[in-house]
Amino acid sequence: MTDYQTYPYKLLSPDDRKRLEVLERRYRNLAREVFTNRVTYYHQFTGGNYTSITIRDQKSRWGSCSSRGTLSFNYRLIFAPAGVLDYVVVHELCHLTHMNHSKDFWNMVATVMPDYKQYKNWLREHGSELSIEQHLHKQGRL
Repeated sequence: MTDYQTYPYKLLSPDDRKRLEVLERRYRNLAREVFTNRVTYYHQFTGGNYTSITIRDQKSRWGSCSSRGTLSFNYRLIFAPAGVLDYVVVHELCHLTHMNHSKDFWNMVATVMPDYKQYKNWLREHGSELSIEQHLHKQGRL
């Protein structure tokens, strides 16, 4: 069940739900394009081999990297500041070299993105605000 089916700000009509479904598809497509571009850019600094990029709507993860090289990203990051999205991309790309959160892993993240901690903290503090509903609400469109 997606968030807009239980959205707390108001009871959504069937037309509103349909509109949100269409908008969500558009944002997912945009996210695929943005993540692909950012992975291509940062990959030159991190190395490693990835096989594919997937875009998901995960409740508890912003990204992941499988041992087979699949990079997965939460489409909701499209609503975050650009640096936050880039941090998650760098984080997952560094997992292609270090499949853990060791000191070497964090050193690699810091080498590529020295200010990563501010983005990591922003995500911890504001991640729950990243939804299509919150985005539209802030714009006065919902």
